[in-house]
Order: sequence, then structure tokens, then C-alpha cells
Amino acid sequence: MSQVIALIPARSGSKGVIDKNIKRLGEFPLVQWSIEACKKVTKIDRIIVSTDSTKYRDLCIKFGAEVPFLRPKNISGDLSTDTDFIIHALDWLKENESEPDLIAHIRPTTPLRDPSVIDQAIEAFKSSKEFTSLRSVHQMAESAYKNFEISDSGNLVSVFTKNSALDASNNARQSFQDTFVPNGYIDILSTRYIRETGNIHGNNVMPYITKVVSEIDNDFDFQYIEYQLTSNKHLINRIFN
Repeated sequence: MSQVIALIPARSGSKGVIDKNIKRLGEFPLVQWSIEACKKVTKIDRIIVSTDSTKYRDLCIKFGAEVPFLRPKNISGDLSTDTDFIIHALDWLKENESEPDLIAHIRPTTPLRDPSVIDQAIEAFKSSKEFTSLRSVHQMAESAYKNFEISDSGNLVSVFTKNSALDASNNARQSFQDTFVPNGYIDILSTRYIRETGNIHGNNVMPYITKVVSEIDNDFDFQYIEYQLTSNKHLINRIFN
């Protein structure tokens, strides 16, 4: 049976919102929302938080996660990548315990998860052998094919065709291909693929389509999700009850 760990990144150096990952959302620190959701997922065997902070470590252990290591400062900055902390975690597990088969990458900044969706995503990825990883996405409200960029000459051009004749962009939205934006609901990563290539997602990523989800990057996002919680108590109950 393959082992699946949830790996939750929670560095302490957020600039936009100080201590964002432990700032309270409703009655609970932000990172606790992801920990509690993972505790309800039947297909996750362990919950590990990757953090550079002893304060965060102690809180996450209190919430029921494992924090068997601290992330080095050199991979905990604003420009540090997902690949950095994921490979660091795998290296530590390989040296000190054993590597999992799969990693469920759970971002704290997407707090309003349905644990059953995570179970379904893990099962979908396990059942399909040809994909290198899984990434959650939701459909864009309007196709990206209708979007523009500003050229070096200062005029609008189509992002995709680079054409400055934009009349076709006024066509009905149904005539454009659906496009999707990645969200932080869940990524599922294969340890074997990471070790073979050094990449975490690869070139054959399985899309897992979720409902549109709210993500947190600034204080306004906190306020907006607080508003959602006041009128949708089930969003709290499905994680904390």
C-alpha cells in the first residue's frame, strides 16, 4: 500500500501580512484550517508541516501535525520555491525515516477545503498511472483567450495570437475554449518522479477541477473569507466538527 503524506508549507517571513500563516481566520489560526482538514482525509497517512519557525512548529504540533525538522533559512525566503521545501522534506525523510510514495501539497492560504475532495483527488491520481502529478484548478469566469497584453508599441494585442486586430475577442464567450487557473486546494506529487527528474510537476499533469475557491494573500482576502464564514457556517463545520 502506498504511503501518502500531507506536506503543509508554513514559513514565518510573510511580508504582505505579518505572520500570515498563524493569523486568525475566524476562531482558528490560518494553518490550523489545513491541518484539521487533513486530519479528516482518510487517504492521508501523516501530516507534516514544513516551517522555519520554532513558534510555528510548537503551534502546529499542538494542532496535531508533525514537525520533525525545521526548514533552513536559505529556502524560507520570499523567492524560495515549492521545489526547494519539497525536496528538502524528502531528503530529510530519506535520511532519517523513509520516503512516502506520494505527497499531498496542501497550501494554508486556501483554507476552505472539503476534506472529501482531497480524498477523491488522491484516489483519482492513484487510479491513473500515466500522469506525472496532479494539480487542482478551477474554471476561469471568462476564457483567457479573450485577454490582452500591451505591446512594446503601446497598443493592445491578444495574449495568445499576438494579433492587434481584436474584433474577434468580442465574440460570445461560448465560442472560446474553457481555460483554468491553478488554485491551492491540492497538488499530488510522486516521489519517484521527483527523484528521477528533479521536477515536482512534470509535463503530464492531471487536472483536478474544483469549485472556485478563495485564497489568502493580503488583509482584504482575510476580511472577504471572514464574510463568507459568517453566512456559510457549514464551511467551518465540515472541518472543525
